Amino acid sequence: MRSKLLQMLIDHQGHFVSGEAISNHLGCSRTAVWKHIEELRKAGYKLEAAPRKGYRIIHQPNVLTESEIKAGLATRYLGMNVHYDKSVNSTQEIAHRISREGAPEGTIVVADEQVAGKGRLGREWFSPIGTGIWMSMILKPKIPPQQAPQLTLLTAVAVIRGVKAATGIQCDIKWPNDILLNGKKLVGILTEMQADPDQIHSVIIGTGINVNETDFPEEIKEIATSLKIEKEEEINRATVIKRILEHFEELYELFLEEGFLPIKKMWEDHAITVGREITARTTTKTLHGFACGITDDGVLLLKDETGEIHKIYSADIEF
Repeated sequence: MRSKLLQMLIDHQGHFVSGEAISNHLGCSRTAVWKHIEELRKAGYKLEAAPRKGYRIIHQPNVLTESEIKAGLATRYLGMNVHYDKSVNSTQEIAHRISREGAPEGTIVVADEQVAGKGRLGREWFSPIGTGIWMSMILKPKIPPQQAPQLTLLTAVAVIRGVKAATGIQCDIKWPNDILLNGKKLVGILTEMQADPDQIHSVIIGTGINVNETDFPEEIKEIATSLKIEKEEEINRATVIKRILEHFEELYELFLEEGFLPIKKMWEDHAITVGREITARTTTKTLHGFACGITDDGVLLLKDETGEIHKIYSADIEF
């Protein structure tokens, strides 16, 4: 109900909406409307009230509350359940726990801060408070476990499209899970499973997006960027989440109906890895050669100097 109220005020931004109109729209009493207005104020919204005119919104805080995310979200199930915490160790940890407890598909976990955020191979992910998007999605696809890595590439396409829809900024994809902006890292994606050998119980997709950071630690300041740095203005984080969720749900349903091939073609449109000389560092070896494409399963193909084709399932890629 609070999300509907918020969306109604946003839709009429700059204009008053009468208490009666809100009451009728929400199907609740005027007293209930007043209580929801007060809760929004406590959450940081500046709302003006005027006798015989009603309420209007003056300022929206850049917050990731359930109400803010769900207000105007055009999905059927993705993001309909929001688990929000101000500070967590890792949204992935929470998503794994609530998934085992029965959280429905499409549930998202978001936080304003991660104190132990993680990326691939157990690496730390810089997740300062109030600046970025630290989010995990719970999916329960009926696909073989070996197809789950394809969802990482699908997520990359959804993030690219969502960021562009929300900000107008065009990004690039670096195989397998990095989103780059002007050659610097903007987004990391981490895909994990809860599964038996022949059955997926859930896929947890974590996404870390540098939105409004301007001060990075010394060790990453030369290789990381944010949407605010590139656009030179503060970005509303909830808007970015909404656009990503909308594009993700559309692509996810296409993937479940038609497989990975249509997603592969979209991924290739944004990829900067394919068609150039790369170094691929796996856990066991380092390979140099030409990235000649990805398979229909999303596996990277590398041709070395002898002409041998190597299939790269997981690696750090350098240009």
